[in-house]
Amino acid sequence: MGLGNDSNIIPKPTRIGYETGPPAMNRAERIFRLHRCLKSRQPPSLAKLMDELEASRATINRDLEYMRLHMGAPITYDRDTNGYRYAADAPEFELPGLWFNQSELHALLACEQLLEEVQPGLLSPYIGPLRARIRRLLEQGGTSAEAVSTRVLLRSVARRDVDPERFGIVAAAAIGQQTLRIDYVGRARERSTTRTIHPQRLVRYRDNWYLVAWCESAADLRIFSLDRITAARPLQVKAKDVPAAELDRQLGASFGIFTGTARAWAVLRFTAHAARWVEAETWHTDQIGQWRGDAYELQVPYSDPRELLMDILKYGPEVEVVAPEELRSEIARRLLAAAARYRSAAGSLPESAADE
Repeated sequence: MGLGNDSNIIPKPTRIGYETGPPAMNRAERIFRLHRCLKSRQPPSLAKLMDELEASRATINRDLEYMRLHMGAPITYDRDTNGYRYAADAPEFELPGLWFNQSELHALLACEQLLEEVQPGLLSPYIGPLRARIRRLLEQGGTSAEAVSTRVLLRSVARRDVDPERFGIVAAAAIGQQTLRIDYVGRARERSTTRTIHPQRLVRYRDNWYLVAWCESAADLRIFSLDRITAARPLQVKAKDVPAAELDRQLGASFGIFTGTARAWAVLRFTAHAARWVEAETWHTDQIGQWRGDAYELQVPYSDPRELLMDILKYGPEVEVVAPEELRSEIARRLLAAAARYRSAAGSLPESAADE
């Protein structure tokens, strides 16, 4: 049987999480929505506003009057359309201060949690007052702020902590285009060097911080892991400005955190099982993915194989490196070396591993 035009038999939807519908909006939430309605092309009628804001006629009239008297809103009634709008001949009106709706408040609290997770303790002195205000506004709307922090979890894996004070110096130099002198201990040689660098971009990558900078010693762009910077001193010299296009090209040309023009393309063939994950992933913006029979082939450009090697190895027997030959040989060498660690005293792999 068709429903026709009888909308009364269609139940009115309610918000998820409330058995009896949503809690009443506070004035801040209503004014935010009212402002949005008044800016629309079609002036809303009083009935439309009552439905949109889920409020009574008296409440809407009080809110309109509050906006006129206390906010200077040029609200007029348009008899031709039987609706309310901002006067066309008045300057464009915006709500004073900072106004959030409920979803934006939730998002801000989630972002706050992310910021604290990114660098614990770094932003607390600055966002503390804003956090308190957000929580008060949320509670006025009938929502527990604690629910956001306990139900929205953002977890880091293999995060390397950075000294907050050192992070602040580096971040300020990157944003303020200020030259730095740093002491840096590279992982490859485990030796400390002093360098003068020109910060260009601060990068958050795989839960860790990196600084892209022009290094005077190398006379080229380099990437520094912030947890390996043991000292940072700002110099009263404006940093060399590398064009954004060049930075984008250096940072985005190849796989992973390593910069530079891609020197080869890795051709990786995954099993159908592994493809359940890999097919949905973006390893690089220029990647090529296609099915070949019952295997999924992924091609990605790279300049330095170190990070790519680790990502390939984590799939173990679920992936085969088809090309290039040097990458295929290195993966085979590492897998054989790993297998050798698990060989029994008799010189063979455990029976369960050998069966595979």
